[in-house]
Amino acid sequence: MTVSEFRAAMAETEYITTNSDLHKAFHEFSQEALKITAELNGRYHTPEEVRRLMAELTASEIDVSFGLFPPFHTDCGKNTKIGKRVFINAGCQFQDQGGIEIGDDVLIGPQTIIATLNHDPDPDKRGGMFPKPVKIGNKVWLGARVTVCPGVTIGECAIVGAGAVVTKDVPPRTVVAGVPAKIIKSI
Repeated sequence: MTVSEFRAAMAETEYITTNSDLHKAFHEFSQEALKITAELNGRYHTPEEVRRLMAELTASEIDVSFGLFPPFHTDCGKNTKIGKRVFINAGCQFQDQGGIEIGDDVLIGPQTIIATLNHDPDPDKRGGMFPKPVKIGNKVWLGARVTVCPGVTIGECAIVGAGAVVTKDVPPRTVVAGVPAKIIKSI
């Protein structure tokens, strides 16, 4: 399965069964992601080298304004879209099979987790998955150790406080914090 076919299938799929072609594609892409992130995280790289590795990992163009402090982990990589002037701090984990879209001028704090899959709650079908994309608007700031759950959209200019668990959409120009994240104020 090509990257384009994978992205298109994930955009249209509501449920992924264990051992389906799509599930098998996850595992193929995950092996490539493990190889690339091992290189990324295993030694020092110049900013240019980091961008090159991220472009290989995401199979997309990475803008010259992008910044990343390794280590960085993902279990796929091929369904992440990164805007301009994005900075990802150290220790972040992206589970991007369901799709992660990051707008321009976004700051992502250290050890942030972005998840896009939920497993089937039925114990007999636990390997099945429900993909739901995460969208992060322009000028968003995610504090340290934020967790963004599947299907969440974070609106433009929002701030997510450190340690928050975001389980539902965040309106533009708001500050949210807590577990689960709740609106604290408007900007």
